[in-house]
Amino acid sequence: MDFNEIIGHDRIIENLKNAIKEEHLSHCYLFEGENSIGKKKVALAFAKTLLCKGEGLEPCNRCRSCLKFNSWNHPDLMFIKPENGLIKKKVIDDLIKDLSKAPFESKRRIIIIDDSHEIGIEGQNALLKTLEEPPSYINIILITSNSNNLIPTILSRCEIVKFSPVESHKIIDLLTKKYGKSLEEANFIANFTKGSIGKSIEICESDSFFEKRDEIIEIIVNILTGDKVRIFNSMDFFLENKDNYQELLDIILYWFRDLIIYKQTRDLNLILNRDKLPTLSKAPDLKLDRINDIIDSIIETKQNIDRNVNYQLAIEIMLLRIQEGLNI
Repeated sequence: MDFNEIIGHDRIIENLKNAIKEEHLSHCYLFEGENSIGKKKVALAFAKTLLCKGEGLEPCNRCRSCLKFNSWNHPDLMFIKPENGLIKKKVIDDLIKDLSKAPFESKRRIIIIDDSHEIGIEGQNALLKTLEEPPSYINIILITSNSNNLIPTILSRCEIVKFSPVESHKIIDLLTKKYGKSLEEANFIANFTKGSIGKSIEICESDSFFEKRDEIIEIIVNILTGDKVRIFNSMDFFLENKDNYQELLDIILYWFRDLIIYKQTRDLNLILNRDKLPTLSKAPDLKLDRINDIIDSIIETKQNIDRNVNYQLAIEIMLLRIQEGLNI
């Protein structure tokens, strides 16, 4: 992983390179941003550069350090991630014991903790002691999509680096040139993923995403035409795709967003589901307030499922609410 392989985050990469150049590195960084936005890739490229024997602003990709890094076999790199949604205190205790050892091959030892917000409170308190008085040869990179789950004293010991969504035009350029997507498909994916480069690539490589989108839209169209039986017949589909409920609900959300735009402006450039324009144009003439109520219901459903409300019940109620106001 090199900096030049990363899409977006130019300012962050430039700042990290300047820190290397000026020898003004923090002992602990917190890389914060949405999931699949590129935080881990930047962390790995940064770590590889710091461990490189060439001691430049980019890894040389020729030295023994770079070759070992590429094979995940570098003795001065530790990468920690959750198991079953948790980083246990024992993992942190073992890490702290190991940090007393000097670097094996490099001038530094790099520790990357992915999803660091999954460290339990006891583990965070144990890690805090190391952050307060870190060995001079240590650089720690904490990666998180939810810094609210980290104790304030850890945050105060870190240099916080905030990652923003990647610009749509950069994702569209990647998807059209590298993955062969049409401009229309790439535009939809870039906007649907809200600037998440990882999710955009995942959708590109998926054999089923657009099939699922077609089925969901068909379900919604049937419901909007008054097919009450379709609500309950569709539950098998929603249950089969329960693990991806956020994605399913976002597809529905964007459908109604497009419906508002089509009804109000007819500006086709603003519509994400452009390949579904014939279907959009035939949708029932719902009042704007009614569509907004449906959108609110979808958002509420997402929040309820996040809070562990019964999944099937939440979906059924949402679909019934979508249909109940057809004649309003």
